[in-house]
Amino acid sequence: LALCYIDTRRYDDARHAFASQYGFPPDSAAAYLLAARMFLRREYVPVAKESAIKALDLDPKLPMAHVLLGEIALAGEHLDDAIAEFEKERVQNPLEASSYDRLGDAYTRAGDYTRAQQALQQALLLEPNSTGPYILLGKVLLKRQDAVNAAMYLERAAKMDPGNSMTHSLLGQAYRLLGRAEDATRQTELAQKHQSANQ
Repeated sequence: LALCYIDTRRYDDARHAFASQYGFPPDSAAAYLLAARMFLRREYVPVAKESAIKALDLDPKLPMAHVLLGEIALAGEHLDDAIAEFEKERVQNPLEASSYDRLGDAYTRAGDYTRAQQALQQALLLEPNSTGPYILLGKVLLKRQDAVNAAMYLERAAKMDPGNSMTHSLLGQAYRLLGRAEDATRQTELAQKHQSANQ
């Protein structure tokens, strides 16, 4: 029902429906933030931003609100805004690994590989069982021409999630830089296989 309300642009009704489903008061900061997440998933970016800002107006210390605003900024390629939002979340919520992960992604897109590497290593220390930072670290290290360490992080990611096509693609690039042609070919074929299966 809430998704139908979104698609018919009845955003308040959508928020109320989501709030009811999750047990939040319909006009609470939590309800606005939850709705903002769902709006972003449906690619209603301006409405998602408006809802997330309203959530922060109601509760300036609401956890994950700045992460969501950062993701909204990333979706529009507003990298400086995204970095600023992720930094705010990092300061406000220092144990939340996803804020470091998203910050690393934003710095990577901005071409600041030193800061990206630092943020992603911090994410890994907080959440060593998440594949995202390993994959992004592999990508950053490839950009820095450090194929040895890139391969190490990507091999770990491949063990944790063998079906991720991005991991195999990046691992193929790392192996190619290391002169391991057969391994590179095998990883590229695995990437294509998993990508086809996901499609």
